[in-house]
Amino acid sequence: MATDPLSVIFAALADPTRRAILARLAEGPATVKELSAPFAMSGPAISKHLRVLERAGLITRGRDAQWRPCHLSAAPLKEVADWAEHYRRFWDASYARLDSYLQQMKDEESDDGHDR
Repeated sequence: MATDPLSVIFAALADPTRRAILARLAEGPATVKELSAPFAMSGPAISKHLRVLERAGLITRGRDAQWRPCHLSAAPLKEVADWAEHYRRFWDASYARLDSYLQQMKDEESDDGHDR
């Protein structure tokens, strides 16, 4: 099992249920019961997802009397964004080449239309 932080974060984000939980927590804190409402799975299964998210540092669980609200902790997502940023240059260059190619096709089509 991977132990470097980025691998742990990506593993947590790999599951659609966990991504949905994070999306809900982006709206504000929620209890386990509130988080489990949209899913057809047991409480222990949701708790397991929450433990994975907590281990990745993506959520924190507070304590408010008998409630244990979960909160989004977005700092680890910056690590993901920083990692992905290295590939932005690749995609920007690819899109620039595509734009250039499409402009070339458009120019050739325009030239063909004038010859007729």
